[in-house]
Amino acid sequence: MRNPSVAIVGGAALALAAFTSARADILVATAGPLTGELASFGEQMKRGAEKAVADINAKGGVLGQKLKLELGDDQCDPKQAVAVANKFASEGIKFVAGHFCSGSSIPASAVYHEENIVQMTPASTNPKLTEDAAAAGWKNVFRSCGRDDVQGVVAGKYIAMTYKGKKVAILDDKSAYGAGIARYTEKTMRANGLDPAIVDQYNAGEKDYSALVGKLKAAGIDVIYIGGYHPEGGLITRQAREQGLNAQIIGEDAFVTDEFWKITGPAGEGVLMTFPPDARNFPEAAKVVAEFKNDNYDPEGYTLYTYAAYQIWSQAVTKAKAVDNTKIEAELHGHTFETVLGKITLDDKGDVKDPKYVFYIWHEGKYAEMK
Repeated sequence: MRNPSVAIVGGAALALAAFTSARADILVATAGPLTGELASFGEQMKRGAEKAVADINAKGGVLGQKLKLELGDDQCDPKQAVAVANKFASEGIKFVAGHFCSGSSIPASAVYHEENIVQMTPASTNPKLTEDAAAAGWKNVFRSCGRDDVQGVVAGKYIAMTYKGKKVAILDDKSAYGAGIARYTEKTMRANGLDPAIVDQYNAGEKDYSALVGKLKAAGIDVIYIGGYHPEGGLITRQAREQGLNAQIIGEDAFVTDEFWKITGPAGEGVLMTFPPDARNFPEAAKVVAEFKNDNYDPEGYTLYTYAAYQIWSQAVTKAKAVDNTKIEAELHGHTFETVLGKITLDDKGDVKDPKYVFYIWHEGKYAEMK
């Protein structure tokens, strides 16, 4: 005969387990270069993720469940990025706002597809990420940022129009990001009637670029476009000035960090770079920006893009009424979301529709949009 008291206890235990399971945290994650030379960008992503999760939880979470944030350090290394992605999968992560480097996001995306995890990068701009995913029929890969085939067109047209008849050098660091943006810029320059005088590459991680600078100086280069990250871009800038090469230096969104000036010092004066309009000035971001600044943090660069990624995903979950990635993906493609970046619409490939890029200039240790 079954002991009724055991049955009652067992039933209560099952009910409690079911309730606990229903109220369990939803695991989300952000991955990027939390350490290493690009750690300033990892810090931006970390800050954006932490605040977004805290703000969402303060409003009751998602579908009545709180979010729990995990962080992964990929150091912008492709192999480490795959390891981080596999770790997230083993932990039951439902959403990843990452990675930072395109060279990390692209290989990690294969893991996220295999494990049915939604990935939305706030920073990886190489078109290959979403183009390859769409071609393969994947529906889980998104961005909250723009693409290099937009950014490179803006840079290439500006260079061709502004420096017509000048000698332009295009450099890149051989990375998926750096080489990608450099090729789009070069292609657009040529299409607008200006062929570069020099197209060259350099090795990331080196400290002495004097030979490269000497080559540029001997060629009488007037403009240097750099496709790469700020540590090397800053060194090339500083070493160019030290050798008396006063060419106009132009970079891209990876130069949008105060760390750039820490490397260049006054040599960075007048350096140009492309980036979307400063979201810190958007009315939609005013409250969040003020709260960041009250905590003595300036949400520059990709901080708000990471925050926006969580906003977009949480709104899609709410619309789907389930933490089911197939349903969430359907709510992401082709829909518009309210974010700190303003209204964002994601297209069928998971990209932001009609992203904007403008020029910024470094002046006395600060960068601002060109007027």
